[in-house]
Amino acid sequence: MEPLSIEGAWRYRPRRFGDPRGTFLEWFRGDLFREATGRDLDPAQANCSVSRRGVLRGVHYADVPPGQAKYVTCVRGAVRDVVVDLRTGSPTFGRWEAVELDDRDRDAVFLSEGLGHAFQALTDDATVVYLCSTGYQPSREHGVHPLDEDLGIQWPHVPAVLSEKDAAAPGLAQLEAAGLLPSYEECRRHLRSLPPRPAAPATVLEA
Repeated sequence: MEPLSIEGAWRYRPRRFGDPRGTFLEWFRGDLFREATGRDLDPAQANCSVSRRGVLRGVHYADVPPGQAKYVTCVRGAVRDVVVDLRTGSPTFGRWEAVELDDRDRDAVFLSEGLGHAFQALTDDATVVYLCSTGYQPSREHGVHPLDEDLGIQWPHVPAVLSEKDAAAPGLAQLEAAGLLPSYEECRRHLRSLPPRPAAPATVLEA
């Protein structure tokens, strides 16, 4: 796993093994995840989203605590996956980074609590699956308009296909003024409150 430019986000590039039967890969490795992030991922919910070309979903985030961390990959087709730093007080507040996820390279993205997530389908039947650290709680879920000029995210298909909810979402400045964005310090406190990762087993040396 390699860190992205936004603190709390990583990209995982799995090794793929192919033969005449097809391909095998490990799209999640708990040991590599723990080594890179310093935490464990205990999924409370697994989601699957299927979108036609041009559909744009996001930018979604949840109140912290507890927030909702996500581990995302694309199992069919391709999407432009975007992580947005929505944490007020963060050194990279308002910054976004895009990663292409597809059914060829099979990369995955992990984003910590407090970060925003969005993606746009680059193909028909683009199928995204993701593991979530907490279950869906409508009262704690929010969104930033994905075409907000303050964010300036570069989407490949514009005009995009949005849900009514996403199309009506406020902009970043409006949410910040209303105090509805997670704070960087609150997110850091939440991460420190997570159960400590188990210690590595001791190495026994033979005489």
